[in-house]
Amino acid sequence: MVRAIIIDDEQHCIDRLEYLLSTYAGRLVQLVGTYVTVEDGVHAITMHKPDLVFLDIQVGDTTAFDLLKALTRIRFEVVFTTAYDQYAVKAFRFSAFDYLLKPIDRDDLLASISRLVERMSEQDRASRYDVLFENLKNQQGTSRRITIPTLNGFHFVTTGEIVRCQADINYTHLFLKNNQKITVAKPLKDFEEILVDHGFYRIHNSHLINLAFISSYVRGKGGYVVMEDRTEIEVATRRKEGFLKLLKQL
Repeated sequence: MVRAIIIDDEQHCIDRLEYLLSTYAGRLVQLVGTYVTVEDGVHAITMHKPDLVFLDIQVGDTTAFDLLKALTRIRFEVVFTTAYDQYAVKAFRFSAFDYLLKPIDRDDLLASISRLVERMSEQDRASRYDVLFENLKNQQGTSRRITIPTLNGFHFVTTGEIVRCQADINYTHLFLKNNQKITVAKPLKDFEEILVDHGFYRIHNSHLINLAFISSYVRGKGGYVVMEDRTEIEVATRRKEGFLKLLKQL
């Protein structure tokens, strides 16, 4: 049983989440308290030692990140809740954190809980928080650190290290510039969402490439790119126009 608390300064949001938890996740989650201030939340975390905290991004005049930084050690998982703040949402995605958009959807909540039931080691958790804070500080940076979950734990790489991503049904193979290959149990579209603003382009249904690693482009009906790792990748016809526009901007 996952022991959880809610920290949110809007009572109707607490009521909604509390209802969803009791109605649909009662066998998985035990709610041990709800709190409307950061001060009470910090005290509750120290007292109850929860496994999971549902944490609003903005609690009064204080942010969720201020709360996390105030803690000496973080021994729980966090699901951020937010109705806005898209910059933060991207930071969570890069850092493999979970988040729920308000108003919280039942299916999204259940999927989030299912993912978090599988425990993560304290070392991995600390590393993921480091990634989160680094990315929040570097909102304008061209390269971010990204957390890549694997069967054996987590890999932490910068987006600038990724040469290309290749789809394999519900898996994605990431090829790094040091010739390392990482296979992740996530679809390619998940990586496209977080990498498209950082110099990546999906030139084919199965391929997302880092434009910085293109060696050449060969024109023709079946045009293709040659990457620096010597991989040749076809450019899909319906994606060619947008791709060529991007090449002219490089």
